[in-house]
Amino acid sequence: MATKLELVTLPDKLLRKKSAPVERVDDDLRKFLDNMLLTMYEAPGIGLAAVQVGVPRRIVTIDVVNKEEDREVQDPIFLINPEILWSSDDVATEEEGCLSIPDYYAEVERPASLRVGYIDREGRKQEMAAEGLLARCIQHEIDHLDGRLFIDHLSKLKRDMVVKKFAKAARDGTKPVF
Repeated sequence: MATKLELVTLPDKLLRKKSAPVERVDDDLRKFLDNMLLTMYEAPGIGLAAVQVGVPRRIVTIDVVNKEEDREVQDPIFLINPEILWSSDDVATEEEGCLSIPDYYAEVERPASLRVGYIDREGRKQEMAAEGLLARCIQHEIDHLDGRLFIDHLSKLKRDMVVKKFAKAARDGTKPVF
């Protein structure tokens, strides 16, 4: 039975920590993957990096299937030690949000397609091509593993405004308003 985990949000400095590689895929890791998946679905979100639940390890869960529709259909992807092997010169600009930066959204430019290498939940090396929303989500989550947030793709002025609002809200025990 999976357990919902606590989300780490801005301004927590853990979000800026580079995540360590996973050395072994075992039943404990698979249980953690299930916990991450439940947490992601209940948030609700389409991607979650382990650092966002307080574990700075190179682990990601993603499910972009039926994002706009009925959540009864699930097609989760588990990426352990993911690495972008190739990304296109073609770029796409789309709105992004983040479970660790709740209720804030901004346009972010990223490569439109990519190829990623990773280890699956059974411990097997895999490669996958992705484009569109899946490619965007993979890049967003790998950024988390490297201590980067989607707001780092914005101008310094916008990024500083977001960080200040979240820091003030954390001090005041309130929610930031955008």
